[in-house]
Amino acid sequence: MDQLTKLSINDVQITSKFWKHYRDLIAEDSVPFQWDMINDKGKMDVTNAKAAGGAADHSGAIENLKIAAGRAKGHHFGYPFQDTDVYKWLETVAYVLKYHFDQKMKDEADWTVDLIADAQDDDGYLSTYFQIDAPQRKFKRLQQSHELYSMGHYIEAGVAYYESTGSQKALEIAEKMAGCIDRHFGPEDGKIHGYDGHPEIELALSKLYEVTKNKTYLNLAKYFITERGRDLNFFKRQNEADGIDNDFFPDLRTIGDRYYFADKPITEQKDAHGHAVRVLYFCTGLAHVARVEHDDKLLKAAKTIWQDIVKRQMYITGNVGQTATGEAFTYDYDLPNETDYGETCASVSMVFFNKQMLADQFAGQFGDVIEKEIFNGALSGIALDGKHYFYANPLEADPLASKLNPGKQHISLRRSSWFACACCPANITRLIASLDQYLYEIHDNVILSHQFIANDAHFNDGIEVKQDGNFPWDGHIDYAIENPKMDQFTFGIRIPNWSLDQYTVKVNGQAVDKQLDNHILYLPISAKSTKISLELNMNVHLVRANTKVSADMMKVAVQRGPIVYCVEGVDNEEPLWRYVLGQKPSFKYQYQAHLLNGVGTLTTDDVYRIEDDPDDSLYTFDRPKGAQKSHLQFIPYYAWANRAEKQMTVWLHQNEI
Repeated sequence: MDQLTKLSINDVQITSKFWKHYRDLIAEDSVPFQWDMINDKGKMDVTNAKAAGGAADHSGAIENLKIAAGRAKGHHFGYPFQDTDVYKWLETVAYVLKYHFDQKMKDEADWTVDLIADAQDDDGYLSTYFQIDAPQRKFKRLQQSHELYSMGHYIEAGVAYYESTGSQKALEIAEKMAGCIDRHFGPEDGKIHGYDGHPEIELALSKLYEVTKNKTYLNLAKYFITERGRDLNFFKRQNEADGIDNDFFPDLRTIGDRYYFADKPITEQKDAHGHAVRVLYFCTGLAHVARVEHDDKLLKAAKTIWQDIVKRQMYITGNVGQTATGEAFTYDYDLPNETDYGETCASVSMVFFNKQMLADQFAGQFGDVIEKEIFNGALSGIALDGKHYFYANPLEADPLASKLNPGKQHISLRRSSWFACACCPANITRLIASLDQYLYEIHDNVILSHQFIANDAHFNDGIEVKQDGNFPWDGHIDYAIENPKMDQFTFGIRIPNWSLDQYTVKVNGQAVDKQLDNHILYLPISAKSTKISLELNMNVHLVRANTKVSADMMKVAVQRGPIVYCVEGVDNEEPLWRYVLGQKPSFKYQYQAHLLNGVGTLTTDDVYRIEDDPDDSLYTFDRPKGAQKSHLQFIPYYAWANRAEKQMTVWLHQNEI
């Protein structure tokens, strides 16, 4: 019997009924639909033009690349970062081709790679707005230009497409971009001592390093991370030199460095603030570089920001970024439900960030957040048809408020097919298509299974792990581990925070010691075949927020397993704010195969409905409200807004006193 020194993953195939449906939906519906949209062949079905993302009559994303490549004539259309809609589509395709190969899809992707190569300048630069309409302004207004952000998204796509298909051209484009950036940025004399207003390049260069092992890319990523926030006049000097009023986004010049998470160096930051996606893309690169470089100072900085977000600024669904003003974090414990922004991209970014944190340290808390996002906050961003998307994801919604209250007009009650700023659609699809990358982490001879998504995973030396189960509706999980060489290794299983009080584990039918290390159960494996059964607590939990969260005082949310539930006006009499749960409500769980593509619902009769006031007085003195016993049906939060446009709420009043 040998002791393994290093394990590696060869292949993971997702077999989960829940996720296989979604991944097939991405392959068969979302990818072709998004292809039509970026090629201006689809219909822009925008339900609320004032909702985040705005409205446009077409995308122009592919056409911009054609113009830059000399295949068409015209001016650039859309935002300076319009190219990224193509890149995230390409990255989605890269992941899809590995589990749902389609020759037509691959031909379209290969054609796109050829187009991108033709659009790229000889020196590696590629940002179509500047190539077409403002070549003299390249790298001159980084606060707003999104140039490095855009090229970072291509680098991610190029790496993914190379790893999926072996396309050398896709990787060469990425390396040419990185070479261009390296020639222009860095601490050396003659280079730009600065960074993009929108982080992304940091995490992209880290990925490029992993596949090429070219230390130049890792060093450049670390430069952008450590340089950010050092020179508080960098953006101002560039803006003045470029023409102070020559803005792409006028509001972004005066919004302040806190918005850009650039008000101080990362090692001095204590909380998350500013544009949520900027913060999280940056922290993803930060955690990646810190791990690879074994940089304790950077790792401590990543943990500091993680703690602030998860412990003080994250919604129960995993959504982050509380305000529509700047799509931003606000302050600790400020978690309003009916104006919550919770951008889909931010939830996706939280998965990226937590994967890097988990890769560094095996701790259940990071897997808990990934689980929370993929089953709730991020998944809410895509409709059940795969062709409509949310930009903002509130925890409370009312059609009348969205229509008539300017402060709530960013809240839509129905998902749109596309946006003028279409960052979210392909972001959620690339996450779901790459979900196989978020099930396992490896440290030396330890395999950690941190998500309960049925799969068939193959590791080196013939080791195979099969996970079966009907999660998230059922808490029974089975593992079958084949170890033909009888190598000795350790298998870790995350016990989720919602089941820490009650779970059972058996190995080959025998109960085992349930002692945990950072909420992870470690089991030694040396036999040729090992069977593990895990039973998680699927009882319904009432969740209460910290008393510092004013929005949720005297309220509770309902959760079963990883799923956060909500109530909708489709199933319950409106207005929803008049329901009050009893002190100890009981719930009935039922899986309804024909509702919302198949969901587990909850119902309770331990609820009261406040009666209508007998007259139309706005205020009354000393008159108690009457209440009648009632009934409530709950559906998973991710599935809301797929039927009629009705009220929705996650948090409900409870009679606690």
